[in-house]
Amino acid sequence: MPGVKLTSQAYCKMVLHGAKYPHCAVNGLLVGERQRPRKVHLPGSGSHTLCLDCITLFHSTLAPVPMLEVMLTLIESWCNDNSCVVAGYYQANQHVKDASPNQVAEKVASRTAEGFSDTVLIMVDNVKFTLDCTAPTIHMYEHHENRWRCRDPH
Repeated sequence: MPGVKLTSQAYCKMVLHGAKYPHCAVNGLLVGERQRPRKVHLPGSGSHTLCLDCITLFHSTLAPVPMLEVMLTLIESWCNDNSCVVAGYYQANQHVKDASPNQVAEKVASRTAEGFSDTVLIMVDNVKFTLDCTAPTIHMYEHHENRWRCRDPH
């Protein structure tokens, strides 16, 4: 499976979106660069998706599906015009100890996977968020056999 890399900008925007609204669920979309197929495979150069930025969406309650559909359509259109792809979806749940994807997260991430097969679902873990930033505060999920599975090493 291809890997996912986040730029500092994408990672910081995701985490700070949750930090700015700690009492709310927050979510957004990850924008990645469109990958060009390689003609020659170099050792140690496994394919990956580079998430350049994220677009923050909501921070009061998770929006109803029709609003998310409209936002996703607009962002996909912008990405097509700018040689980018919607490479994933992120969410931080309202409850501090809840870092698992809910039905909304899985549905939106599955919708993004229709347009980009290497889509990633990222859940922000509010418990791991500290000021010294010693450990990543996210869990990455990949779409495998019609299910979202955590790809974090344990």
